[in-house]
Amino acid sequence: MKISTTLVLLSFLSFSLKAQTIWETTQFEVMGNCNMCKKTIEKAASINGVKKAKWDKKTKVLSLSFDPKKTNLDKIHLHIAAAGYDTPKYRANDETYESLHTCCHYDRKK
Repeated sequence: MKISTTLVLLSFLSFSLKAQTIWETTQFEVMGNCNMCKKTIEKAASINGVKKAKWDKKTKVLSLSFDPKKTNLDKIHLHIAAAGYDTPKYRANDETYESLHTCCHYDRKK
């Protein structure tokens, strides 16, 4: 009986600790043009610790919710730049940018 009670209490404690994740939300510009860009940007931003990544084609703004205990903005920016898209923190490698489909080529800031 004590073992059953202990297991139940541990289960509730475990659930309670998981439920206490504090998600940080933010937005930043990511250069891109089309729905193909949207899919690639959102996928690149969806690393471990990211709950939500939604890029708006019209405004070029990525909205994020992430767990700061598992990841950080620097890592997210790096993953997006590695996919070929410029962010305020990182410029994508020229070769990676050039390998994007032509409809995905945006005007790059110097």
